[in-house]
Order: sequence, then C-alpha cells, then structure tokens
Amino acid sequence: MSLTAETVARHELVGLSVAVVAASNPDLVGIDGEAVMETTQTVGIEQNDRVLQVPKADATFVWTVPSGERVRTEGERLVGRPARRTEQRSDSPWR
Repeated sequence: MSLTAETVARHELVGLSVAVVAASNPDLVGIDGEAVMETTQTVGIEQNDRVLQVPKADATFVWTVPSGERVRTEGERLVGRPARRTEQRSDSPWR
C-alpha cells in the first residue's frame, strides 16, 4: 500500500517531515523537522540537533509524504503502539 493522504495513519511515520500546527500546549506549535522516533503516546521530532517529544493526543500534525503532498492528521488518530496502529482495520477497506 502506498503512502497517501488517506493512508498516512497506517504507515511508518519515522523519516517523514512533520510540523505541529495545533496543540493544547502553545509551546509545541511551530515545532517542525523530521520524525525520528515514535512511541505509543509521543512523536520525537528532530529540530536543530535536538529531539523534541510531542504528545500525540494533544497535537495536530502536518506530514509531508514522499509525493510532496502535505497531510493534516489529528494526533488522536495516531495514539497507540506504532506496530499495532499500522495493522488496524479502520482505514483500509481490504481488511
């Protein structure tokens, strides 16, 4: 399955460019860089040689997929173990 706007929540996010465009903590808005790690509750974003942990549930992200398209995703859709999230049925008509 290719990485598209519709399937971004079902793919590996590490390595994609990402920006935080909204968050319950205003200090997180504006963080951008490359996603370098992901846990159940957070996304690690590398910015200026530092890795900043952003809580998924409290933020809205914009990802840049390989085609160059920018995809806005509510962080609540991403909460969960990355391996489990990529296997969930909710986004795929084939499962």
